[in-house]
Amino acid sequence: MVNHVPILALALGAVLLSPVRPAEAQAPMTAAEFEAYTTGKTLFYGVNGQIYGAERYLPDRRVEWSFLDGECKEGVWYEEAGNICFAYEDWGVPQCWRFTQTPGGLIAQFQGDDGDTNLYEAQETGEELQCLGPKIGV
Repeated sequence: MVNHVPILALALGAVLLSPVRPAEAQAPMTAAEFEAYTTGKTLFYGVNGQIYGAERYLPDRRVEWSFLDGECKEGVWYEEAGNICFAYEDWGVPQCWRFTQTPGGLIAQFQGDDGDTNLYEAQETGEELQCLGPKIGV
């Protein structure tokens, strides 16, 4: 199997190194806008110039997330209080984000309890998410 992470790093490098300016972002996306934009796509996310992970958006608000290590977590997303929240198998607390659409792709702002907002930039590359399946062995 070919490892696409180095190719993705080159493809996303220029996009992820560009500064993210929240003031230039549009209003947060509604659930309907987010669903129309993401369904059928695989988006790669980064922060501070580094690829963070990827998410495949499936019909019926289903998702698959990977930290690009070959392992994928299935989940669902839903709207709550103007945020897009994700609940994954084996992860306790759902994670909620506020998404805005910019000319360079999506910006996701984490809506955590501590009040800190982390900016992530999303870009569709046309690459597929690589899920290797469960580990078998002793």
